[in-house]
Amino acid sequence: MDKVNLCFAPATELVAAIRGKKLSSVEITSTVLERVVTLEPRLNAFSHLAAQEAMEAAESADRALARGDSLGPLHGVPVTIKDLEPARGMPFERGTYLFRGDIASVDNVVVARLRDAGAIILGKTTTPEFGWKGVSQSPLTGVTHNPWKLGLNAGASSSGAGVGAAAGYGPLHQGSDGAGSIRMPAHFCGVYGLKPTYGRVPQSPMAPSDNTVHLGPLTRTVADAALMLKVMAGRHPDDQSSLEGPAADYTGQLSNRPRMPRIAFSPDLGHARVDPEVADLVRKAVATFETDLGWRVEQVKTPWGPRGPELARFFWPAHYSRYADRVPEFRDRMDPGFLACMEAGLHITLADYLKMKVVKSAYCADIHHFFEDWDFLLTPAVSVAAFPATQLQPDHWPQHPWDWLSWAEFSYPFNLAQNPAASVPCGFTSAGLPVGLQIVGRRCDDLGVLQMSAAFEAVRPWASKRPPIA
Repeated sequence: MDKVNLCFAPATELVAAIRGKKLSSVEITSTVLERVVTLEPRLNAFSHLAAQEAMEAAESADRALARGDSLGPLHGVPVTIKDLEPARGMPFERGTYLFRGDIASVDNVVVARLRDAGAIILGKTTTPEFGWKGVSQSPLTGVTHNPWKLGLNAGASSSGAGVGAAAGYGPLHQGSDGAGSIRMPAHFCGVYGLKPTYGRVPQSPMAPSDNTVHLGPLTRTVADAALMLKVMAGRHPDDQSSLEGPAADYTGQLSNRPRMPRIAFSPDLGHARVDPEVADLVRKAVATFETDLGWRVEQVKTPWGPRGPELARFFWPAHYSRYADRVPEFRDRMDPGFLACMEAGLHITLADYLKMKVVKSAYCADIHHFFEDWDFLLTPAVSVAAFPATQLQPDHWPQHPWDWLSWAEFSYPFNLAQNPAASVPCGFTSAGLPVGLQIVGRRCDDLGVLQMSAAFEAVRPWASKRPPIA
């Protein structure tokens, strides 16, 4: 296998090659690091590259294999960590000058589980300031570039994770998603991103965002996402919202297709604007479930959909206003859109917040009642293809000081309602930019979303498609 193909090889193949002693972890890790060093000046996906530590871990992994030690399911395989999660000994800066120079003293539970599974931590990937927006730029790290066209938005807030998956920085990339932050990079970068059910992957420390932040994988294949989720999932005492019971056998049951699932399709959730070229690619992808898989898909109305914008525009600034006390010291080094978002939340009272929590609960209940009649819902993942990463909105969209959510109306409803949802690559625009189809499942049916994704991948494979920078 040549060096480039090795960097794009799926984790499922690398695990087998390492255990069969056809490849060493040192060989894999050094090859991926070489690629990262070559491409990073152009892509800027890493906020911190832990090359020496990664090579030391790879050498240790190879010694463990030679000794015949018991091996974890990701033994010797490279992985990256988003810089909204602490990894011991590495910078934990969250894309902001407010925490510039901070070093994490401990791993969070997800990083610890990945290490325990034998994964090799390559470093920390970029994120916007505090992960507040869906655009791949922060005042601390600058622009993270879309590998399909430099200068364009790679999606966020798991910016570097999406770019790393697309550009061949190894197979496994940890992301988090509070309003689309796994699914948006997957859409813009042409890779697979899964937001599991809330609580499936525990958090420590927990994000103070009203139980909307989900941790999950960004990968090039569905099987790799299933493998990574299996390692990360499972209850933990630090997270009282983590789900009880063992994780499902995501990898072992991945090829088991749902029997005649009830599939709904909404092109707009009853209110969302979508660019015509994106809408057309999504409709063609939806047709694949009928023509290639033999499953009936019904276009439906979503009466709860139009109530989403009010909730999103209320809670987004309300939650980020918690950083307002830092503004006097850091204003000139903060994202202007983030400042505007925070300031929009300063007038919100506790009574306002509690009243809107009641509205949110009714909205989420209606989404879950909808899924009593449907197993899966298909929608666009995002309304637009990639646009300049120095902007909050495309030029042809309504402009606003902070509201980037206008082109991401399909994402946040399923953070509020905590459903599992994935973005699967479903085609390219005439300009050669990726587009994603969103697959949403019932709460706790992460396996079903993975199986639906795998079924689509089998008839519309995407992993062989690599960006021009590759």
